[in-house]
Amino acid sequence: MWKRKVLKKKTRQALKFNYWRMVAVCFLTAMLTTAYTSSTIFINLYEPDHTSSPAPDVSTGSSNSEIIADTVEQISDEPVQVFDSPAGSALDLLINTYTSGKSVFFSILRALNNILAHTFELSSVFLMAGVLLAFLYQFLIENMIVIGERRFFLEARNYHQTRISKIFFLFKLRFIRNPVWIMLCRSIYQFLWDLTIVGGIIKHYEYSMIPFILAENPSISRSDAFHLSKQLMHGNKWRMFLLHLSFFGWHLLSLFTLGILDFLFVNPYMAGTDAELYMELRRNYVLSRSPGYEAFNDRLLEQVPSEDELLISKALYDDSEGPYTKISYFAPEQYPVFLYSIQPPERAVKAPIHADKKYGFLSCVFLFFAFSIFGWIFESLVHLIRDGVFLNRGFLIGPWIPLYGLCGLILLIVVQKFVHKPIPAFIMMMAIYSVIEYLLNWFLEYEWDIVQTDYTGYLLNLNGKTFIGGAIFFGLLGCAFLYYLAPKWDDLFHGLPEYIQILLCVLLCTLFAADFVYALTHPELLSELFKPGFLFTKV
Repeated sequence: MWKRKVLKKKTRQALKFNYWRMVAVCFLTAMLTTAYTSSTIFINLYEPDHTSSPAPDVSTGSSNSEIIADTVEQISDEPVQVFDSPAGSALDLLINTYTSGKSVFFSILRALNNILAHTFELSSVFLMAGVLLAFLYQFLIENMIVIGERRFFLEARNYHQTRISKIFFLFKLRFIRNPVWIMLCRSIYQFLWDLTIVGGIIKHYEYSMIPFILAENPSISRSDAFHLSKQLMHGNKWRMFLLHLSFFGWHLLSLFTLGILDFLFVNPYMAGTDAELYMELRRNYVLSRSPGYEAFNDRLLEQVPSEDELLISKALYDDSEGPYTKISYFAPEQYPVFLYSIQPPERAVKAPIHADKKYGFLSCVFLFFAFSIFGWIFESLVHLIRDGVFLNRGFLIGPWIPLYGLCGLILLIVVQKFVHKPIPAFIMMMAIYSVIEYLLNWFLEYEWDIVQTDYTGYLLNLNGKTFIGGAIFFGLLGCAFLYYLAPKWDDLFHGLPEYIQILLCVLLCTLFAADFVYALTHPELLSELFKPGFLFTKV
């Protein structure tokens, strides 16, 4: 019989050793998925009372409450006034706080509203494409990250140097087909049960252990995953509800901090407690030798091997010539991945990435353009998935956003010195992005009277030219660039013959210079680029 106080006490002990990693994992999960929506409210908080409104390319489109209101209006042909009253304003805040615009549900509603309100046109095609991409993202990426987050918390209980990258462990294993299928079935069953309301609440708790089970054993069958989750939660649904209810005071207090308290404490506290609950239920189930207990096959989550046991296992593993034989996999206070039940293909196992490597001149030129093009593709996809709109977010004609490339170069030159101190590095990335974005927007407005982005009304904005949400997001993106993308892209670049490297850099510089000169001599075209619907009305 488990007790809430005992689980919370164990979680607080784990927080002492892995606090910043747990915070980072929960925040990264919140940014990449629809989980922990309340903890990101302070990033995109917008106050519509201001006289100026944000440009279409920085707003989140219609809020979730507005999408619901539009849907009701399309069905009833009557304007919805429920959000105009004080109580309606509170309801509006709750809906937008605890739902996510990244969800497939709201993407579908947005597309239906557009189709019902207008005749079928090119914008409808983009909206439907956005729905398809949102669906693929949720089930191919988002659900895998959620399972990875569960895996992180399961390991972090006993392995105090568990890496943040553990949330991507399924991608590293190249083992996603089975988890994708099981999580898809879980979502479909949950949606159907939600139609009954009460049944949806019950099934929510009955299915709650499936991500943990997949985090331990991704090869488990669909029927076994559902069966074991049901068995673990048998007689524990109400108790788990009370466990989550015990965090209500923290969530209420977090509302007054605009979700910052959730971000800094409540989310890792709850996630860690759920991991402790899973391990407690799992332990009892295994000890009772209940049907199917063999599927809980990761004993290393419970019993940390001694150094002698690891040395013996290492010798036996080397004899087997597994994928980790030729690289370093021995790390203190980290889970011994070479003993995991599922091993990745040999081609997927790479030597550790060295983020502190030195970059030459040609590498810097190449990475400037690589990150500029990456930024253009990334922002275009974000707008397509989120708003069903394809926008050119750059101030040039070509497929690049120099702001990304410039920030990337500064990260390699300045921030790389702090690569072994991720928290100061993250803060520096935020500061660098904010300064560069502010100066760029100021220059465009001063020189050509072009307002590329207007953040007026957002929390902690600076003259409407930059705001805290964008800085935090770029800080996360900058970490991905500094610690992973830049070293990987540089290795690929140096895999080319030297004369190809030179020709590629010369070609990119020539195209960029021509684009920049053309933009300087045709500022009126730039003004057209930032008009909403440009890509729908211009040939």
